[in-house]
Amino acid sequence: MLLSDHSSSVELRPLRYQFSVAQGDSYDDNWLVIGGTVATPEGSWSFADPCLLTHEARQVSAWLRAVAAGAVAVTGLDTEGRLSPDTWFVEPVLAMSLAARSDSGAVIRVHLSLEAAPPWQQEDDGADIYQYFVELRVNAAALLHEADQWDLALNFFPAR
Repeated sequence: MLLSDHSSSVELRPLRYQFSVAQGDSYDDNWLVIGGTVATPEGSWSFADPCLLTHEARQVSAWLRAVAAGAVAVTGLDTEGRLSPDTWFVEPVLAMSLAARSDSGAVIRVHLSLEAAPPWQQEDDGADIYQYFVELRVNAAALLHEADQWDLALNFFPAR
Protein backbone atom coordinates (compact mmCIF):
# COMPACT_ATOMS: atom_id res chain seq x y z
CA MET A 1 0.00 0.00 0.00
CA LEU A 2 1.49 3.31 -1.08
CA LEU A 3 -0.16 6.51 0.09
CA SER A 4 1.41 9.60 -1.40
CA ASP A 5 0.91 13.17 -2.44
CA HIS A 6 3.14 15.88 -3.91
CA SER A 7 5.40 16.13 -0.85
CA SER A 8 5.24 12.93 1.21
CA SER A 9 4.66 9.20 0.99
CA VAL A 10 4.09 6.27 3.30
CA GLU A 11 4.43 2.74 1.98
CA LEU A 12 3.32 -0.11 4.24
CA ARG A 13 3.56 -3.80 3.45
CA PRO A 14 3.12 -7.01 5.40
CA LEU A 15 6.46 -8.84 5.27
CA ARG A 16 5.97 -12.06 7.24
CA TYR A 17 4.56 -13.54 10.38
CA GLN A 18 6.67 -12.69 13.42
CA PHE A 19 7.04 -16.42 14.12
CA SER A 20 7.42 -18.53 10.99
CA VAL A 21 6.01 -21.65 12.62
CA ALA A 22 2.61 -21.53 14.28
CA GLN A 23 2.73 -22.74 17.87
CA GLY A 24 -0.99 -23.05 18.49
CA ASP A 25 -1.33 -19.69 20.24
CA SER A 26 -3.99 -17.73 18.37
CA TYR A 27 -2.49 -14.46 19.61
CA ASP A 28 1.26 -14.95 19.09
CA ASP A 29 0.78 -16.92 15.87
CA ASN A 30 -0.91 -13.95 14.19
CA TRP A 31 1.61 -11.12 14.62
CA LEU A 32 2.65 -9.64 11.28
CA VAL A 33 5.91 -7.86 10.67
CA ILE A 34 5.02 -4.69 8.79
CA GLY A 35 7.64 -2.96 6.68
CA GLY A 36 7.40 0.74 6.08
CA THR A 37 9.16 3.30 3.96
CA VAL A 38 8.41 6.94 4.67
CA ALA A 39 9.48 10.05 2.77
CA THR A 40 8.72 13.57 3.98
CA PRO A 41 10.29 16.99 3.45
CA GLU A 42 12.03 16.42 6.82
CA GLY A 43 13.72 13.21 5.66
CA SER A 44 13.22 9.55 4.77
CA TRP A 45 13.44 6.33 6.76
CA SER A 46 12.35 2.72 6.86
CA PHE A 47 11.22 0.35 9.57
CA ALA A 48 10.14 -3.25 10.05
CA ASP A 49 8.28 -4.25 13.20
CA PRO A 50 5.78 -6.92 14.33
CA CYS A 51 3.13 -4.33 15.03
CA LEU A 52 -0.17 -5.64 13.62
CA LEU A 53 -2.18 -8.75 14.30
CA THR A 54 -3.74 -10.31 11.19
CA HIS A 55 -7.24 -9.10 12.15
CA GLU A 56 -5.90 -5.58 12.86
CA ALA A 57 -4.20 -5.48 9.47
CA ARG A 58 -7.57 -6.03 7.84
CA GLN A 59 -8.93 -2.99 9.69
CA VAL A 60 -6.52 -0.77 7.73
CA SER A 61 -8.24 -1.34 4.38
CA ALA A 62 -11.68 -1.11 6.00
CA TRP A 63 -10.72 2.29 7.42
CA LEU A 64 -9.41 3.51 4.03
CA ARG A 65 -12.67 2.47 2.39
CA ALA A 66 -14.69 4.22 5.09
CA VAL A 67 -12.69 7.42 4.54
CA ALA A 68 -13.29 7.18 0.77
CA ALA A 69 -17.03 6.74 1.42
CA GLY A 70 -17.16 9.78 3.71
CA ALA A 71 -18.02 7.68 6.77
CA VAL A 72 -15.09 8.74 8.99
CA ALA A 73 -15.23 11.93 11.03
CA VAL A 74 -12.41 14.46 10.99
CA THR A 75 -10.27 14.24 14.12
CA GLY A 76 -8.89 17.38 15.71
CA LEU A 77 -6.89 18.16 18.80
CA ASP A 78 -8.31 17.20 22.16
CA THR A 79 -8.59 19.62 25.11
CA GLU A 80 -4.93 18.99 25.96
CA GLY A 81 -3.78 19.80 22.43
CA ARG A 82 -3.02 16.20 21.49
CA LEU A 83 -4.23 14.03 18.62
CA SER A 84 -5.95 10.72 19.16
CA PRO A 85 -6.12 8.56 16.05
CA ASP A 86 -9.36 7.06 14.69
CA THR A 87 -7.79 3.68 14.08
CA TRP A 88 -5.15 2.32 16.41
CA PHE A 89 -3.88 -1.12 17.34
CA VAL A 90 -2.53 -3.21 20.23
CA GLU A 91 1.04 -2.12 19.52
CA PRO A 92 1.15 1.71 19.45
CA VAL A 93 3.45 1.81 16.41
CA LEU A 94 1.00 2.66 13.60
CA ALA A 95 -2.32 4.48 13.65
CA MET A 96 -4.46 6.56 11.30
CA SER A 97 -6.75 9.53 11.53
CA LEU A 98 -8.61 11.87 9.23
CA ALA A 99 -7.33 15.46 9.20
CA ALA A 100 -9.69 16.98 6.60
CA ARG A 101 -12.19 16.12 3.91
CA SER A 102 -13.09 17.89 0.68
CA ASP A 103 -14.97 17.16 -2.53
CA SER A 104 -11.70 16.02 -4.11
CA GLY A 105 -10.66 13.61 -1.37
CA ALA A 106 -9.22 13.60 2.11
CA VAL A 107 -6.17 14.47 4.12
CA ILE A 108 -5.23 11.46 6.17
CA ARG A 109 -2.66 11.20 8.93
CA VAL A 110 -0.48 8.15 9.30
CA HIS A 111 0.73 8.22 12.90
CA LEU A 112 4.18 6.69 13.42
CA SER A 113 5.44 5.98 16.92
CA LEU A 114 8.19 4.00 18.63
CA GLU A 115 9.86 1.66 16.06
CA ALA A 116 8.13 3.41 13.13
CA ALA A 117 9.02 6.96 14.19
CA PRO A 118 11.70 8.85 12.27
CA PRO A 119 15.22 8.39 13.61
CA TRP A 120 15.38 12.02 14.75
CA GLN A 121 12.17 11.66 16.81
CA GLN A 122 13.00 10.48 20.32
CA GLU A 123 10.24 8.89 22.43
CA ASP A 124 11.78 8.01 25.75
CA ASP A 125 8.70 7.68 27.95
CA GLY A 126 5.86 7.10 25.50
CA ALA A 127 4.38 10.57 26.13
CA ASP A 128 4.49 11.35 22.41
CA ILE A 129 2.71 8.21 21.20
CA TYR A 130 0.73 9.03 18.04
CA GLN A 131 1.85 12.67 18.02
CA TYR A 132 4.23 12.30 15.07
CA PHE A 133 2.33 11.83 11.83
CA VAL A 134 2.59 12.28 8.09
CA GLU A 135 -0.32 14.05 6.43
CA LEU A 136 -1.22 12.93 2.92
CA ARG A 137 -3.79 14.43 0.57
CA VAL A 138 -5.37 11.49 -1.27
CA ASN A 139 -8.42 11.26 -3.52
CA ALA A 140 -11.13 8.64 -2.96
CA ALA A 141 -10.12 6.53 -5.97
CA ALA A 142 -6.54 6.29 -4.69
CA LEU A 143 -7.77 5.31 -1.21
CA LEU A 144 -9.90 2.53 -2.68
CA HIS A 145 -7.06 1.32 -4.91
CA GLU A 146 -4.60 1.19 -2.01
CA ALA A 147 -7.16 -0.59 0.18
CA ASP A 148 -7.43 -3.24 -2.55
CA GLN A 149 -3.64 -3.50 -2.79
CA TRP A 150 -3.37 -3.93 0.99
CA ASP A 151 -6.00 -6.67 0.93
CA LEU A 152 -4.15 -8.47 -1.89
CA ALA A 153 -0.94 -8.41 0.13
CA LEU A 154 -2.78 -9.74 3.19
CA ASN A 155 -4.07 -12.75 1.23
CA PHE A 156 -0.67 -14.33 1.90
CA PHE A 157 -1.20 -13.97 5.68
CA PRO A 158 -4.44 -15.60 6.81
CA ALA A 159 -5.24 -15.88 10.51
CA ARG A 160 -3.56 -18.98 11.89
